[in-house]
Amino acid sequence: MSLTKKTPTIQDVAQFAEVSTATVSRALSRPERVSEATRARISEAVRITGYTPNQSARSLRQKTARTILVALPDIRNPFFSTILDAIEREAAARGYGVLVTNRFSGDDSGRRMRDYFLSNRVDGLLLFDGAVDLRHLRMLANDQSPMPLIVVCEEIPHAPFHTVKTDNSFAAERATRHLIDLGHCRIGHIRGPEGNVLTGERAGGFGKALAEAGLSCHPDWMLPGRFTMESGWAAAQLFMALEERPTAIFAANDESAIGFLSGLRQHDIECPRDISVVGFDDLTVASHIWPRLTTMRQPREALGRIAAGALIDLAEGAPRSRMPMYMVLSSELIVRGTTARLPRPSRPGGPV
Repeated sequence: MSLTKKTPTIQDVAQFAEVSTATVSRALSRPERVSEATRARISEAVRITGYTPNQSARSLRQKTARTILVALPDIRNPFFSTILDAIEREAAARGYGVLVTNRFSGDDSGRRMRDYFLSNRVDGLLLFDGAVDLRHLRMLANDQSPMPLIVVCEEIPHAPFHTVKTDNSFAAERATRHLIDLGHCRIGHIRGPEGNVLTGERAGGFGKALAEAGLSCHPDWMLPGRFTMESGWAAAQLFMALEERPTAIFAANDESAIGFLSGLRQHDIECPRDISVVGFDDLTVASHIWPRLTTMRQPREALGRIAAGALIDLAEGAPRSRMPMYMVLSSELIVRGTTARLPRPSRPGGPV
């Protein structure tokens, strides 16, 4: 018959050192909060008993993985490059690493991200994907020791998460008013993917600007999109099939605007001679295509830096208010070469 030696516990250490288990835990995790004499007794008790702290459980409690998780909806999207660079820089400056995960179709991303935290691989989550299944994340948010989580760029309605985003609706208004100020009355819109929060916010800002100017958008001028160049090119084909075409387009992002301009060139439609186009994001490529794209510049570096810093603050025990943090950064209109004033129509006998 074999006997299995009992694994020493924190209670054994406390009994040997004649202190409470809380004091032992404090001495092991926050030694500066325990007197030198008490630390010495506990250290000797650990040596004699052979106690080994459960590093996984300890790390889970204390958030000592020193790694943050960034969850993206599509890692191929160039929009995220500047944000990721800012996150990496901020995290490195504070002694943290960064783990990036990408959502794949059919993947149970919510559970996977929850497992990252429960398995002690990360200290918190920057979530860029508003379409993820939130059931498991909500469970973590309601735990006694909730997972530090900040939603970035997108907003998840009715969810108890901190949020750092840009003023999507107001920025879309500003972009549309720019076209109205140039004299355009027939303005169309290339939407984002259906069901996406950003799609709704930007379409809402577009519609508000038109309404305030006493204008409306023909349903045929609301062109479907998916935040991709391919969908912008497809929108150009729908545009060419219209009996009456708008003189200006507000695209929900730069990629769809660039694809749209490329598709129009196939039909000898030139911008801004024949049509004005405004994008959204100000990707690096926006200032290098020709003509250079007029767009709304999102403060992507600030988004990444602020979100990463706030998440690390939470992971390190910053006070959690009952109400989530909600920060909205302002976008900037960058006027380049794809927008121009609408020429006034000529009358017989000469220009007006």
